Amino acid sequence: MVLLTWGSGCSQQTDRQPAVAGQFYPAEPQELRNQLQGLFRRAVPPKGAKNVLAVIVPHAGYVFSGEVAASGFNQIDPDKKYENIFIIGSSHQVAFDGAAVYTKGDFLMPMGKVKVNVDLGKELVRKNPLFTDRPDAHLYEHSLEVEIPFLQYRLKHDFQIVPIVIGTHAPETCARIAETLKPYLNARNLFVVSTDLSHYPNYEDAKKVDRLTLDAIASNSPETLLRTLKENDRKNIPRLATSLCGWTSVLTLLYMTARDPSITYTIVDYKNSGDSIYGDHVRVVGYGAVCVSRKENPGEFALTDKDKRDLLTIARKTIKAFVERQEMPSVDVNTLSANLKTPCGAFVTLHKNGMLRGCIGRFEPHEPLYKVVQQMAIASATEDFRFPPVEPSEVDKLEIEISVLTPLRKIKSIDEIELGKHGIYIKKGGRAGTFLPQVATETGWTKEEFLGHCARDKAGLGWNGWKEADIYVYEALVFSEKDFPPR
Repeated sequence: MVLLTWGSGCSQQTDRQPAVAGQFYPAEPQELRNQLQGLFRRAVPPKGAKNVLAVIVPHAGYVFSGEVAASGFNQIDPDKKYENIFIIGSSHQVAFDGAAVYTKGDFLMPMGKVKVNVDLGKELVRKNPLFTDRPDAHLYEHSLEVEIPFLQYRLKHDFQIVPIVIGTHAPETCARIAETLKPYLNARNLFVVSTDLSHYPNYEDAKKVDRLTLDAIASNSPETLLRTLKENDRKNIPRLATSLCGWTSVLTLLYMTARDPSITYTIVDYKNSGDSIYGDHVRVVGYGAVCVSRKENPGEFALTDKDKRDLLTIARKTIKAFVERQEMPSVDVNTLSANLKTPCGAFVTLHKNGMLRGCIGRFEPHEPLYKVVQQMAIASATEDFRFPPVEPSEVDKLEIEISVLTPLRKIKSIDEIELGKHGIYIKKGGRAGTFLPQVATETGWTKEEFLGHCARDKAGLGWNGWKEADIYVYEALVFSEKDFPPR
């Protein structure tokens, strides 16, 4: 039944009825609440991201993708009052150019009516001819509808939505849609972007291709996403129909956030339908949750998971090429984020069979980070005087760890040193030595032992040499192939 109401001027309002209640999620309110309670209980807890601007979440049946979706919605502050929540999905039902905003009424849902900001929707249509208010794009579209119960369950305050279905398949059109929506991407609003990942490969192929797609999304680069989707297609993976069914919606978000260094994409959760008791491993659909936030301190340096994986890949390829052929491999800088092109100090540490095999680094941030990692990877493999150079037969047995360093800060008292958090750099005259923060954790040393070993063993100043030396502290972003195994 379509509900009709009448407002001022006798304008007709048509509230949208739920299209997939009882199919994708329970139609009975209490049953739906109970299912949502279980999904949020099993979901990834909040990761502490501040200033969440958007979440990218899946839109399949709750028994398949609901837990991953709950992980994404878990990153939202439940106490926050939003002016608007923009819910964006790519059309599954109607082919058209541009984007369709629902402006005919509110959304009727099992857990209660959700208000639509009709005035704002009409304003978007007036601002940009690519926006339309055609209701047929929304009538049977599930990708927006399935996200609403998560918002109703998670948020403590009433909210209003701006439902947008994207019909275009042209990247340039997505860019123009993004131009209109970008002014609304701020702390007062929330964007919910609805998409599933790979469709119909087998379980293991899905995990591989979905990781590439999620990394591309996390790069905050529209060009990287488009290139990755094309590369996935060229791999001819059996039964892979798409890597990202809502790619136009995600691309639109990326066009809004690209080239903004204050914005961070964080991969929160991943599963595919083969992880559900109702799915198999032969033909699966992938689901990912991504949180998009703005750093409180835009000057604060941070690395995304993709950045870390890229640096580890660069280090491994560099060691292999140099040890085997005495070559320095080229790096496609167009695939790298702005962070990796920022001058930073870094250390590269090599382990073999759990034992140290080399560690050399540089503090001075005179070159882009990716170049420093390349140079220190070669130095760790061939120039650490404590070890013979790495042989070609050893390369595949190495485990690589990278420590990206924050700027040095001179301290007045050793009370300022926090073991496990701070690395130390001791310098007197022409002699200097350092220990990375993780050394204190790995050895279990006291602060005095940490200082004494560094002064004696690294700087050559004697056990108590630190007492007469300048001491600097720094922090390190530490990650290794344990965290991101080579593909």
